[in-house]
Amino acid sequence: VQLQASGGGLVQAGGSLRLSCATSERTFSSYDMGWFRQAPGKEREFVAAFRWSDDTPYYADSVKGRFTISRHNAKNTVYLQMNSLKPEDTAVYYCAADRFGDRLPTTTQAIRDIRYWGQGTLVTVSS
Repeated sequence: VQLQASGGGLVQAGGSLRLSCATSERTFSSYDMGWFRQAPGKEREFVAAFRWSDDTPYYADSVKGRFTISRHNAKNTVYLQMNSLKPEDTAVYYCAADRFGDRLPTTTQAIRDIRYWGQGTLVTVSS
């Protein structure tokens, strides 16, 4: 399973960025996909995810209303549109794929159990 993340960069607070995660058709149609982030000195945390079982996007409370996860089926790509960015959003963002099951991977251990990860893309939000 290969996941190719892109789209990070430097942006001022209040600005926007869109991250992309491209993968194969097989991965895209077989696994749930999500975005996670890791700030310096912190554990990796859940940001947003799509679950195929209910075709519903899910968000961490910290990004709800500002970030939107979407997917382009023909391109086998998942996006994360990030608006109203804040300095605390600064982190390396990772896309991931696995079968999340009934419970989203929001705990540290559940995140560690995810099998497939992209390489990460750095998002820096300046104040």
